[in-house]
Amino acid sequence: MAGFIAGRLVSLALSLLAASIVIFVVLEIVPGDPAQFMLGLNATPEAVERLRETLGLTGHPVERYFAWLFGLFRGDFGISYTYKVPVAQLIADRIWISLPLAIYALALSTLIAFPVGILAAAKRNSAADVSIMGLTQLGVAIPNFWFAMLLVLFFAVTLRWFSAGGFPGWQDPLMAIKALTLPAIALALPQASILARVMRSSLLDTLGEDYIRSARAKGLTERQALWRHALRNALIPVLTIIGLQFSFLLAGAIIIENVFFLPGLGRLVFQGITSRDLIVVKSVVMLLVFAVVVVTFVVDVTYALVDPRLRRAR
Repeated sequence: MAGFIAGRLVSLALSLLAASIVIFVVLEIVPGDPAQFMLGLNATPEAVERLRETLGLTGHPVERYFAWLFGLFRGDFGISYTYKVPVAQLIADRIWISLPLAIYALALSTLIAFPVGILAAAKRNSAADVSIMGLTQLGVAIPNFWFAMLLVLFFAVTLRWFSAGGFPGWQDPLMAIKALTLPAIALALPQASILARVMRSSLLDTLGEDYIRSARAKGLTERQALWRHALRNALIPVLTIIGLQFSFLLAGAIIIENVFFLPGLGRLVFQGITSRDLIVVKSVVMLLVFAVVVVTFVVDVTYALVDPRLRRAR
């Protein structure tokens, strides 16, 4: 197991290094000068150049890349061009909205998908199975931002059970969770549909294996064979989807955060792009990449815990 984890850690480090290079190069070649954007079209070239020096944009790209990379290692993400405060402070303020939102949405998705997927597999080709697959297909097809607007229209405008947007802070945890409920539901619906379909497919493949037929031949009922043997072996592809979904929910909630006016990381990236605050965009995107890679690493380790054959193969 130690060798398995060590190999994954090396892969994690190389992935982060490659991602940092790609992020830096892409933001270097995109059109637009942050200094020119901040000073406006009527600024003199001398003023623009002085601001570029102040922002640290005049050095060689390789030097600036390594300065940014070593700063990340030290926890120094730089100073925001727009807000004039450390980027680490901005991230610390925003992550306590995006991270709970992603966890909340993933929990809802899992709580919905697991029983639905298991029921569909257990009742294969029945009316319940056909109905569930139809609903999950609808859930995959509906854009989450459109579903979010429907939720706002019905629950916030018509029924007035929830606020239409904003975040009150964590001083009152119940109000904070209530503010995140509609965004979490909007994010969870398509993810639950995907996860339920994967759960059903994986279980059906597992239920057709020889060892399941042997278990039935020994006297186990369909329910016992499913819960004792099939479910655990069907979890590996499901864990993959859960890991990918958490990464998506953490890094890909930009539209939902803008629909509900949530001051999270996604909205921070959007504002950084529109204001050409590239140091914020680079640092936040790198942090999100780090989260994705770490989640992938955790999923790989979980594979080895669920299926000992992977450790022996390693």
